[in-house]
Parts: sequence; C-alpha cells; structure tokens
Amino acid sequence: MKYSEAKLGRVFVVRLEQDEILHEVIEKFALDRKIKAATCIALGAVDKGSRFVVGPEDGEARPVVPMEYLLKDAHEIAGTGTIFPDEEGRPMLHMHLATGRKGSTITGCVRRGVRVWQIVEVVIFELLETDAVRRMEPQAGFVVLEP
Repeated sequence: MKYSEAKLGRVFVVRLEQDEILHEVIEKFALDRKIKAATCIALGAVDKGSRFVVGPEDGEARPVVPMEYLLKDAHEIAGTGTIFPDEEGRPMLHMHLATGRKGSTITGCVRRGVRVWQIVEVVIFELLETDAVRRMEPQAGFVVLEP
C-alpha cells in the first residue's frame, strides 16, 4: 500500500449539459480553476454513443487490453472519481460510473468518452497539500496513481 495525506480545499458544484463529454469538461474546469487534485461525485444521465472501459479482456495479460462498451440509449448514472495531475501537470479525471436502464446495469470508466444526456451534476472536493501524480506503468500498460 502507498498513501499520502491531503487537506480539503474548495468545493465546487457543477452542472454539465447536453452533449458535453464528461472527462473533457471536468479536466478543463480543473485546469481553469487551478485544481491540482480532487475527489468528485456525479449524478445524472448519459446519452447513447457513450463509451466505457468495462474491464480487461484477460485479467492475467500484461499489458492490459481494455474492453469497451458502447451505450445504445440514454442511461441514468451515479459515479465517483478522482482528479490528479499527469506527468506533465495536467489534471486527469479517473471516474467510474454505474449506468442503469430498465433493470440492466453497466459499470465502467469514462475515459473513452461519455456524453451527457440533459444534465449531469458533479460535486468536486479539492484536495490540498498532496504531491500525488498519475504516471504510466509500462508493465500494466496504463496510467496509475502514485500517492
């Protein structure tokens, strides 16, 4: 286990609107407001055509080959995530959403492009006094958090 401590800073209440790409808008918001690190929650709905990473093809294979799921219709969502800088200092959102429609649920990561349907509410809790960063882990084949 690796860890670091942080303190709470500002809290932002954000409303994303129709057709905005969730991770792009949140990362730009963080960059514009100089949010280095944060945790966030999201609630609302996402539209057809949204792409999720839904796990590795083979849990034993390295590097990891991600599976993708494409939504065919609007779904309700609830999710949580973190924002930490990448190696160049740009804010990078890592968020997982649970999506539901008519008794069916898909859970996955938003990095491939999740589009807002109507609105998504996001609350961002800024984290201060942390040097945590996201770095590429060559063996795994994806970016990991280094606290």
